[in-house]
Amino acid sequence: MHPMTDTTPRRAEVERDTLVRWLNEYLDIGRYPDASLNGLQIEGTPVIRRVAASVDTSVKTLQDAADSGADLLIVHHGLFWGQPLPITGPHRERVRTAIMADLNLYAAHLPLDAHPEVGNNAMIARALSLQNARPFGEATGHRIGLAGELPFSQSLQDFADRVQKLTGEICLVHGGGGPTVSRLGILSGGGAGAVAEAAAAGLDTLLTGEPEHKHFHDAFEYGVNVVFAGHYETEVFGVRALAARLEDEFGLPWQFLHHPTGL
Repeated sequence: MHPMTDTTPRRAEVERDTLVRWLNEYLDIGRYPDASLNGLQIEGTPVIRRVAASVDTSVKTLQDAADSGADLLIVHHGLFWGQPLPITGPHRERVRTAIMADLNLYAAHLPLDAHPEVGNNAMIARALSLQNARPFGEATGHRIGLAGELPFSQSLQDFADRVQKLTGEICLVHGGGGPTVSRLGILSGGGAGAVAEAAAAGLDTLLTGEPEHKHFHDAFEYGVNVVFAGHYETEVFGVRALAARLEDEFGLPWQFLHHPTGL
């Protein structure tokens, strides 16, 4: 008789500390001065078998990650932003939800915006076929966005429609520049203040996330079109790409938790 062979597929698993070290190095999290506490924010189970990803950290995203069987939740917007917070109210409930689920929480803010492979801006630039990409969009002494040329000029309306198809959100357009788009700056999230930098760089259009009232007139006075595609919707790309990169590297299955804010 031949011994029985166990053909049950083995689940991939990685020690948490090994995975965190890899993430810290891959994202180069110490490079960027950042209000976010980038890296492992809450320590959970020591072994990672499944990953969840979301843009924001809330009781809902934390609970959904736990319910999905994830051991690690990767987020763009974590729980800690440059100052101590009392563990009370909603903040307590978020921390409690993660700890009760033994869930690891890993946050990557500016390092994920800026990453050349899986960053929010790099992924958007790739989707729009941006050519001659170069650093753009200053934040805390580093440029975290990208600027370049589109493969062909297109009307501002056609470009906004193209971005809408990419993100699924209706864009807000401030047509401060010309009627066509060819030289584009991309700065995900809260990049409304980059209009002057876009003008100085000779760009005709800035693509970013959410508008700010104090920057409303900039588009028209600097002569730059601004397409606002939503803070949330311009920042879904990085966490998804990073989770997919973990699957490629470690064989860990992952799930994106979609909780759009409409902002």
